[in-house]
Formats: sequence, C-alpha cells, structure tokens
Amino acid sequence: MPSIKACLFDLDGVIVDTAKYHYLAWRELANDLGFDISLEQNERLKGISRMESLEIILSIGGVVLTEEEKLARAAEKNRRYLELCKQMTPGDTLPGVRRFMEELKSNRILLGLGSASKNATVILNSIDMLHYFDTIVDGNRLTRGKPDPQVFQLGAEDLGVGAEHCAVFEDAVAGIQSAKAAGMFAIGVGAPSVLTEADLVIPGFETFSYTDLH
Repeated sequence: MPSIKACLFDLDGVIVDTAKYHYLAWRELANDLGFDISLEQNERLKGISRMESLEIILSIGGVVLTEEEKLARAAEKNRRYLELCKQMTPGDTLPGVRRFMEELKSNRILLGLGSASKNATVILNSIDMLHYFDTIVDGNRLTRGKPDPQVFQLGAEDLGVGAEHCAVFEDAVAGIQSAKAAGMFAIGVGAPSVLTEADLVIPGFETFSYTDLH
C-alpha cells in the first residue's frame, strides 16, 4: 500500500456524535407534521443531504408538501439543529480523536474534513477543533452528495495529495463508497457487519494510532 500523506475525516459519527441532535431536530419536525420517527428510521438519514433526509421523513409519514414548504421545513430543522450544536463543548469530541489528530500532525500528515454538513465550521468551533484542519470541504462547496466521490476528491485537490496517498475515516456506508470511488483507502469507524466495503474497520480512535495507519 502507498504511504499515507493525508487523512480525510467525515464529521458526524467520526469526530463528534451529532446524530442525536439531528434526530431530535428531525423528530420535532415529524411531530409537528403529526407523526413520529424512530431511532431505527433515523439511521436511514446518515451521511445524506438535508433535502434527501427530508424526502425520506415525508415518505415515512406519508406527508406531501410543496417545494416551498419543503424548503421552509428544512430551514427550520437546520435552525433547531444549530441551536442544539451551539451547546456542544470540546467534551463532546469522540474518545481518542484529538490525540490521534495530534499524532498525525506531529508526523506531518495533512488533515482534511469531508462532510455533507453545511454546519461543519460551527460544530468544529464549538468543540475547538477547527485549527487541526488544513482544508474543509463541506456541504456549502458540494454539488454532489456521497456516495459520489466529489467531497474527497476536492479535499485531496486542496491538499495537493494524490488519491492513492489518502486515507478516509467514515462511519456511513455512503461515505465508504464515496472514498472507494475516489480511489482512496477507506477506514470504517463502527461495526464491520455494516461497513463491509471498507478496507479496514475500527471501533473508534481510543486504541488506533499513527503506527496502525502504516
């Protein structure tokens, strides 16, 4: 395997667990429309865009909205989600992540963020991790969502590193597919039974180090 010169990280579920805040905000929206969504149904929303998520929720509730209403509902969900995210602190960072990134930095590995979230900068500021990243590719720059490779391709371009020298850390199936489509080494963070297409799967960063990467 070629040497790793850059590591690209997804945000939600890899660096910080914002899934609970997404769920609370989406559930409030669903309740307002007269139905409920379960945690299991919420799993279907991982790693996809806000409007795609809204379409899935509306189909769960059997609710039909005009395009104008959809945009208004999506904006309201995002406003509520941001309110929740601003309450986050550095203590909300997932275990081992900060130590692992510091290790990468001291070994001159470039770091990039690749996330569909349009709120990545707000979240990274809240948890005091913005300074770790050499580039941020978020939903504000993307025209195509995961599993399209665009997010990681842009990250590698920004860093000036070839795809074969990039490792991607992802917790969602669509994200692993995106990394593989970009020609990168895909490391799944989560369950091997779910992230079957990853080159390597780790439970988290508590026991994973720079040495393991090589």
